[in-house]
Amino acid sequence: MFFNSFQFAFFLPIVLLLYWIVGANSKVKQNYILIAASYYFYSCWDYRFLFLLIFSTSLSYFSAIQIEKSTTPSARKFWLWLCVIVSIGFLGIFKYYNFFASTFSGLLNSIGLHSSPLLLKIILPVGISFYTFHGLSYSIDIYYKRIKAERNIVDYSLFVSYFPLLVAGPIERATHLLPQLKVPRKFDYEKTKEGIYQIIWGLVKKVVIADTCSMYANAVFDHYHSMNSLSLILGAIYFAFQIYGDFSGYSDIALGTSKLFGIDLLKNFDFPYFSRDIAEFWRKWHISLSSWFRDYVYIPLGGSKGTKLFQIRNVFVIFLLSGFWHGANWTFIVWGLLNALYFIPLLLLNKNRTNLTAFKISFDFTSFKIVINIVLTFTITCFSWIFFRAKTIQDALAYIKRMVTNLDFTPQYFNFERYSYELLFMLLFFVMVEWHNRYKIEPLSGKFSWIKISLSIMAILALGVFTDYKNFIYFQF
Repeated sequence: MFFNSFQFAFFLPIVLLLYWIVGANSKVKQNYILIAASYYFYSCWDYRFLFLLIFSTSLSYFSAIQIEKSTTPSARKFWLWLCVIVSIGFLGIFKYYNFFASTFSGLLNSIGLHSSPLLLKIILPVGISFYTFHGLSYSIDIYYKRIKAERNIVDYSLFVSYFPLLVAGPIERATHLLPQLKVPRKFDYEKTKEGIYQIIWGLVKKVVIADTCSMYANAVFDHYHSMNSLSLILGAIYFAFQIYGDFSGYSDIALGTSKLFGIDLLKNFDFPYFSRDIAEFWRKWHISLSSWFRDYVYIPLGGSKGTKLFQIRNVFVIFLLSGFWHGANWTFIVWGLLNALYFIPLLLLNKNRTNLTAFKISFDFTSFKIVINIVLTFTITCFSWIFFRAKTIQDALAYIKRMVTNLDFTPQYFNFERYSYELLFMLLFFVMVEWHNRYKIEPLSGKFSWIKISLSIMAILALGVFTDYKNFIYFQF
């Protein structure tokens, strides 16, 4: 069930009516309604996945209770590592087994040892990386006594499987979400209005920006051998806007939908393409994942303490894990390595935390420098997206080689549709809107809000006819 589908358009109002009428002022009823809606929502993908979700939830639920009840450090570690190993094990089987088996087989064949790996014919359960990380962070927080173990199985199950964030995040923390599930939610007109505005803007990002860009990005990446330099550069830019519109659009819809139920979720994007360096970019892109790796991997490894060599090691570990988290393909690993290489110079020069404050642009040298830094950061980000989007490393390298050697910058017509100047103007307008809204809580609020909403809905309806409910990119992760 996609957020941008008619099925969800029927599903959400029904759940809202039950939630606010039947479950009015009753935390128990509200949570029962949400857990039933969440399990139904997830079973719409494949009912068999539901059993894995329930198992993962039960594992972290009972492990956390045992961690809290244990009286010795060794017992606490046993239950923590049991949860971690089993959770990562299931994630590894479904997501990474075939990758490792094929890679090992290829290594053996390269040295003359014939090998035919046993590959599993299994479907990757949607959202498995997200709800696995929910359970892991909860168990680790219990181990370090940051939060008490939750005894109410319904409340905890809802924390893991809450449908707005179930299949593509954001990755929530028990310290943030569970307390909201322990009290009855009261209807708030202002929060509901904010939620509706955020949903509409998320659909604009997804349907108008991401899905339109995807048509051109796919055409370029699928036929890069016949594309000139200009088209290949545009292809990388189109994909950059596609993945941003797709994923941040999903996050906006998730956060907006949750507000309709009176529940706040963690912010996942903060206008990352206006970052002045790659460190700032990663503080603003997929914030819930970046902060998860920071808190549960980077800091336990030592973080920024110790020698520079020690810090560099930690940075490479984090970015490699981030790349590997996105998928079982060498392209994601190279993408992670590239971002680590981008980050290392900032770390060596102690400039990885220099751009922490807001900024304004005016007609002076400082502003000119800021604009140059933003353009450079966006450029290297687009370059790394080539590896993220390409099917293989060979395709990515061939794409880049043709982009820098073809040197033909004339407009090129695609086979399926004429070259679209309109798309470039639309992206330019979108960037201007994003720039204007970068310090606003809600993009569609303020003056002329009804005009903004009307235009947004018209654009969604006009372009949504041709989208065919395209999948969200991060559903595969």
